[in-house]
Amino acid sequence: MVSSPSDAAPMRPREEARFEVFLRERKLKLTGERMAILAAVFQRASHFDAESLHAELKGAGADISRATVYRTLDLLVQCGLVRKHSLGATHASYEAAQDEHHDHLVCIQCGKVLEFFRPDLEKLQESICRERDFQPFHHSLQIFGLCSRCKGGFDEKEIQGRVAQLHT
Repeated sequence: MVSSPSDAAPMRPREEARFEVFLRERKLKLTGERMAILAAVFQRASHFDAESLHAELKGAGADISRATVYRTLDLLVQCGLVRKHSLGATHASYEAAQDEHHDHLVCIQCGKVLEFFRPDLEKLQESICRERDFQPFHHSLQIFGLCSRCKGGFDEKEIQGRVAQLHT
């Protein structure tokens, strides 16, 4: 489920400036730790959790507390630079916000997250909203199942237990 920083898009000055303005408007400090966390987020190619981000930063020699990572991620979510997801795990998953919308396939065995976009699915959702005179502002589609690697051999009772916990 957690990705490595390979094939990552570098952080752009636009994101740095947006975060700086966000912090200043709230009379919060622009610290080196916060900027290091922002940079690390934009070095990742996919979803990650706060613990793996903290471990990565510590491994790179940064003296950043776990609490600072969690608080900064919350600020980045509020700022709109990071998206927070609950992808069936017991903890939150994050990703750098992208301009393009996408949905998720989540393997409940290994935790792998596959992103996808289907224009026909988007049009169907828009049509459903129009039919019901509903003004949408956000949607998130998550399909839980087994990836190609895991679907070959699994314990059905264990999978049923995991599925049951998705609805709690």
